[in-house]
Amino acid sequence: MHHRRVVITGLGTVLPIGLNVKEVWNGLISGKSGAATITRFDASVFDTRFAAEVKGFDPLKYMDRKSAQRMDLFTQYAMVSTAEAVQDSQLPLDSVDKNRIGVIFGSGIGGMWTWHHQSAILFNGGGAQRLSPFFVPMMIADIAAGHISIKYGFKGPNYATTSACATSAHAIADGYMLIQRGSADIIISGGSEGSICPMGIGGFNAMKALSTRNDAPEKASRPFDKHRDGFVMGEGSATLVLEELEHALKRNAPIYGELVGIGLTGDAYHITAPAPGGEGAVRSMRACLDEAGIKPEQVDYINAHGTSTEYNDRNETQAIKTVFGEHAYKLAVSSTKSMTGHLLGAAGATESLISLLAIKNNIVPPTINYEEPDPECDLNYVPNTAQKREVNYALSNAFGFGGHNATLLFKKYN
Repeated sequence: MHHRRVVITGLGTVLPIGLNVKEVWNGLISGKSGAATITRFDASVFDTRFAAEVKGFDPLKYMDRKSAQRMDLFTQYAMVSTAEAVQDSQLPLDSVDKNRIGVIFGSGIGGMWTWHHQSAILFNGGGAQRLSPFFVPMMIADIAAGHISIKYGFKGPNYATTSACATSAHAIADGYMLIQRGSADIIISGGSEGSICPMGIGGFNAMKALSTRNDAPEKASRPFDKHRDGFVMGEGSATLVLEELEHALKRNAPIYGELVGIGLTGDAYHITAPAPGGEGAVRSMRACLDEAGIKPEQVDYINAHGTSTEYNDRNETQAIKTVFGEHAYKLAVSSTKSMTGHLLGAAGATESLISLLAIKNNIVPPTINYEEPDPECDLNYVPNTAQKREVNYALSNAFGFGGHNATLLFKKYN
């Protein structure tokens, strides 16, 4: 069966280390940490009192007040990153066939702040009559995809994915498959999250999943380091414009790279812990390479899931060694969560965007805060300083609670 080829023609992002692609890339290659003491609420009652918040974001710079008031924070982020990506792609919005453009945009949790504010009204004396009629439309995880579609008039496939921290990698994989099979020519894909709120921090604290390095937040996200003690919650959004190759060439679109393989598997093991040895991740990476038709030794860079938790980092390292053998020690493997924090449902899209920038610039961003190696994590994690190297193939891993695994492989387009 002949599959149509899929390239990426636009990128946009809002992250804790920058409000657009240029700022984010400069932050990444300089090793900038987005973690700091939480500013949006009093976090003193929690074991963790810091996170990687988006800084300096004013929705009124991008939309009118009424629109902003009717969108949860995660949707605001999605709209801004998508506006950048659509502009970056140079889409001729006045002439393109919008029936052939879809939106698949995920969120792992959705409108957490909206839930927080509306439940406070209900349970703190405001009563049911004071609940907002926009409560449900602001909270539901699919609403970012809906708003994007409505704003631009994109009438192709339109929905959200939700698979915890693999959410937006699955969104990109779905977009890839839909373009391959001819259901659309362009898919606006990505993910957004805005869950740094009392219930978000409190819930992950209750799981003992977050770092508690309150005295040095910028040092807290330390993937693969021996003294890692949990992840740092991040927030923000990333959008990719996926486009069928011939369609992109006909309009002379900019091309960042080609998506050449996906791998989607389930651990069927545990609700939060990865399968021993990263067994599900092994199958995901192998399936991705098999679809792309390339050998493991052709991969130059892996943007790891790399959460800075004991189990993920060890098991992902084992999985990489199982799949790549001796080549695992020649690869560059970095976790950019060390700088951005863990964006939950937006992580997969964020790290896909970063992988494409690594291909474009032939620079691998570092894993910062890597100070003392863990004997069980013994690969080249690009410690603390970005590395210049030719990147022709970049692989991005995303794994989610529930045993969801997604791997995407991007190739330099020549």
